[in-house]
Amino acid sequence: MRDRNFKRVMVWELSVRLFHWINVLTIIVLTLTGFIIANPPALQSSAEATNLHSFGIVRFIHFGAAYIFFFNMILRIYWSFVGNQFSSWRAFWPFSRKMWNNFWHVMKIDIMLLNEDHPDVKNISIGHNSVASFSYVVLFLMALIQVFTGFALYADTSGWWLPKLFTWVSPFFGGDFIVRTIHHITMWIFIFFSLVHIYLVFYHDWLEGRGEVSSMFGGYKFVRTDRFLKHEKQSKKDKVEK
Repeated sequence: MRDRNFKRVMVWELSVRLFHWINVLTIIVLTLTGFIIANPPALQSSAEATNLHSFGIVRFIHFGAAYIFFFNMILRIYWSFVGNQFSSWRAFWPFSRKMWNNFWHVMKIDIMLLNEDHPDVKNISIGHNSVASFSYVVLFLMALIQVFTGFALYADTSGWWLPKLFTWVSPFFGGDFIVRTIHHITMWIFIFFSLVHIYLVFYHDWLEGRGEVSSMFGGYKFVRTDRFLKHEKQSKKDKVEK
């Protein structure tokens, strides 16, 4: 493969990287503790029941991680209005011809694994591609479901006003059993998304060689100069039209 002229571009700001890794850690903790809460192990001990706090510790860790996940999500929403163009809410807006054209291109290359006869650099997104953007919108909705159902299950035993804002959720769905089932199923959707996400990140890193993995640590991607210039030109054009 012949050499290309690449430009080192700051794509993911420090705040975005922190949001990402906090999400990773909290989702792992929430998933592991959630499994234990859903199916608690039988603990054999000769100690008095009042001195056994292992399950309470698990619940405390789960609820603590839930608070961190919730406030991290609130801060990420705020950053979508003040961050750069790659973290902006506009990057996730699916209702545009450009977004859908890129969506079908990514589906063809990533899902059906078809090669292009004449590759065009404009089809390689600098930030999130259209499929990733769409999947993150769906993931955000899933996160809202987890927040609503999780705090609803916690509301009865919590003394703080925040979880009690969600006391209406259980009666709305017909009881805690349905809410717990929704919470559990959505967790499996998170697990499935995480597996696909990790695969595609490494796939793009290998296929495009632009530092997809390292960019979430250092923030920089390597973008072909002609692609970067086209992107800058299109961004200026979009601003003028607005």
